[in-house]
Amino acid sequence: MNPGTGRIRPVLLFLATLFTVIPCTAVAAKRDLPAISIIIDDLGKRLVTGRRAVQLPGAVALAFLPRADYSAVLARAAHRAHKEVMLHLPMQSVDNRPLDDGALRLDMTESQFVQTLREGLDAVPHVTGINNHMGSLLTRHPGHMLWLMRELRRHGRMYFIDSRTTDATVARRVAQETGVPSSERNVFLDNEARPQAIAAQFSRLLRLAHRHGSALAIGHPYPQTLSFLERELPKLAQRGARLVPVSELIRLQQEEEQTWQASLSLSPRAVKNSKQ
Repeated sequence: MNPGTGRIRPVLLFLATLFTVIPCTAVAAKRDLPAISIIIDDLGKRLVTGRRAVQLPGAVALAFLPRADYSAVLARAAHRAHKEVMLHLPMQSVDNRPLDDGALRLDMTESQFVQTLREGLDAVPHVTGINNHMGSLLTRHPGHMLWLMRELRRHGRMYFIDSRTTDATVARRVAQETGVPSSERNVFLDNEARPQAIAAQFSRLLRLAHRHGSALAIGHPYPQTLSFLERELPKLAQRGARLVPVSELIRLQQEEEQTWQASLSLSPRAVKNSKQ
């Protein structure tokens, strides 16, 4: 036996341990980073920009209008690219702006409403969730939102994202009351489609995520938005955040809420009140 073998073996074992532990530690650290999700809305009308959105790095969710020309083909491409596919469901607004085909309106009966919703879900393959397109009128009506959430419950674990096109919305509250997994938009990335404005909104998104543990943004397939995300998403870890699918963001927020409720129930005041 070579006399040096006894000295080399501990070194090799140390190196093996080092290269095993470091990746696990890095993964754990990454999971501890604040989480963001990003939804790109209004997809399906244009093929070229739609394909570019599908190719965005990471778990960006893509929301397709129900009857746009390219929604089905792009939704299938998004699914192959491991992106979450959403139905971007048109809803009536307070200013009565023209509605896209497949829209839900206040004057619909429940059967008309549900039939239109089902047709929208059938038109976009691989749908995992819904968010509203416009809807500043409809999302403030609890009865119509109840129709929506009941139908989503019938489709299993499909989630709802409130785009919050009005402060008067009750959509997420109704979703929570009916047990539909849900979240809401915190930031619009590109209400102003200037590069500087998009960068400022993205920074705001990251600040909210660091403050609350998670945050959700909605953007659109504008060239400026796509260019920004293509450039910045690969550098997200350097800014202390991680991109997760919308369904994962909802799960994380639910866990945080349950933890908060549990801690509240164990507070001295809660214990005192429970004895009365």
